[in-house]
Amino acid sequence: MRMFREELETYNWDEVQSGIYAKTAADVERALSKHKRDIEDFKALISPAAAPYLEEMAQLSHRLTQKRFGKTIQLYAPMYLSNECQNICTYCGFSYDNQIKRKTLSGAEMLQETEFLKKQGFDHVLLVTGEASKTVGVDYLKNAIRLLRPHFANISIEVQPLEEDEYRTLADEGLYAVLVYQETYHKDNYKQYHPKGKKSNFDYRVDTPDRLGSTGIHKIGLGVLIGLEDWRTDNFFTALHLGYLEKHFWQTRYSISFPRLRPASGLADPKNVITDKELVQLICAWRIFNEEIELSISTRENELFRDHVIQLGATALSAGSRTNPGGYSVDPESLEQFEIDDSRTVAEVKEMIEKKGYKPVWKDWEQFTRLEKLSV
Repeated sequence: MRMFREELETYNWDEVQSGIYAKTAADVERALSKHKRDIEDFKALISPAAAPYLEEMAQLSHRLTQKRFGKTIQLYAPMYLSNECQNICTYCGFSYDNQIKRKTLSGAEMLQETEFLKKQGFDHVLLVTGEASKTVGVDYLKNAIRLLRPHFANISIEVQPLEEDEYRTLADEGLYAVLVYQETYHKDNYKQYHPKGKKSNFDYRVDTPDRLGSTGIHKIGLGVLIGLEDWRTDNFFTALHLGYLEKHFWQTRYSISFPRLRPASGLADPKNVITDKELVQLICAWRIFNEEIELSISTRENELFRDHVIQLGATALSAGSRTNPGGYSVDPESLEQFEIDDSRTVAEVKEMIEKKGYKPVWKDWEQFTRLEKLSV
């Protein structure tokens, strides 16, 4: 089977970028008038030419989201298990060359964090580690999933890329979803951000969703780190990647995240800034392009932004997040991977969602979605 990397190699970054910026108002209007959009329509919707159409895009995105997902917002929490990492990444607080105190949670500490999250109401957890295969390899992850599976309806992971048989091992233990962000699809510049470690291998990382798809995993999460390269071009390639995956692994569900580069210890500011208005445009463009995709917004974003974006296409929010190992109850002072911007409690986020007429979903996403669609 042809892998996505082979398709990616047929595109030129600069040509794609020029094509996006060359889109016109007529292209945008054509995309908005269609019932089914293609990748060229997505280019138009993320282009500068679409900026004057933001209100129309927002209204359409709102309608499409309610048609598919109803008035529901899924809540989840990240649980950071370890900040050990063997990679040097120029944008991450866990980078190997960052002189920080390293910590990896024991089984007992995981259960202590679990007790805290369960009291908040969470039934979906995202397990996060740095990329350190010797410290937090497959055996560690397998034991973590086995330990936590009785306590959560869904367990997802965001860890180092693994081999296909390793993903199968974790799926057998109850793993539900895997988030694997390419960070950037700009292969020529990728090495600048990942100078050392296994993550510096662009091809191995971009092949990861292929390996995941072959296992039949329930859900794969994609995304780029907004702030490294041109956000419009990187999202075009994310959309291209998604289209490939949906064609070849059609039984798998997919989600898109929008992590903006956030301050972290010892790191430089992003070189490619996206404004709040542009991020709204991007989120709406994704929803208009793909009605089925789940769109997730983390606590990297501020309160005001998150309060409004749930009506514009988002379907999942993290809440009360801590981005350090044991940050909920075990070791609240350990170093964060990045600074969060929405520091509200889980109860406050839940109240906000309900005041906007939406239902916070803690588990059984499909069941709640069906019920909500019937009531719309």
